[in-house]
Amino acid sequence: MNRTEIAARLAANHKIFLEQINRLSDTDLCYAPEGKWTAIQQLDHIIRSVSPVNMAMGLPKFILKWKFGTANRPSKTYEQLVEKYHRKLLEGGRASARFTPPAITADQKKALVHKLQKLVQALCNKTNHHSEETLDTYILPHPLLGKLTLREMLYFTAHHVLHHLEAVNKNLKNTNAE
Repeated sequence: MNRTEIAARLAANHKIFLEQINRLSDTDLCYAPEGKWTAIQQLDHIIRSVSPVNMAMGLPKFILKWKFGTANRPSKTYEQLVEKYHRKLLEGGRASARFTPPAITADQKKALVHKLQKLVQALCNKTNHHSEETLDTYILPHPLLGKLTLREMLYFTAHHVLHHLEAVNKNLKNTNAE
C-alpha cells in the first residue's frame, strides 16, 4: 500500500469502529464478560494506541533517526504484519499497562469519540505528508512487535482497530446469548 492507500485504510477502519461505538446503548457500551474490556474501554485503548503513533509521525526525521534508528530490512506487507501480530497474540501477547484502559463510564463516550476522530484525521494528514521512502526508512518501537518501520506501524494501527472492533462485537454476542 502506498501512503494515500494507508491513510484511506486508517480513516475507513477507524470510521467503522466509531460507527459501531456510536450505535451502542449505554448498557452495551459498558458491558464486558469477566476479564474483558468494555466497548468504551476498547475505545480508550485505541486512543492510547493511536496517540503515540500520531505524535511520532510528526517528529522531524533527525529526531526519529536519533531516538529510534533506521530500518535494516524492507518493510513487511500489510498481510505479513497482521500475521505477525496475530501470532504474537496467540503466544500470549497482551497490552502493556500504558495501553490498558481504566474504568470508564458511558458519559465519556462523546469526548472520546471526538478525540479519536481528531487523532485519526491528524495521523492521516501526517501519513500523506511523508514520502514513501521515509515510511520505509525510519523505525518506531512497538511493545509487542518490536521495531517497526513507519509503514508497518501504520499498517498495525489500521488493523489494530479492526481487532478491537471484533472484540466489541464478540462481547455484544455474549450479551445477546445471556
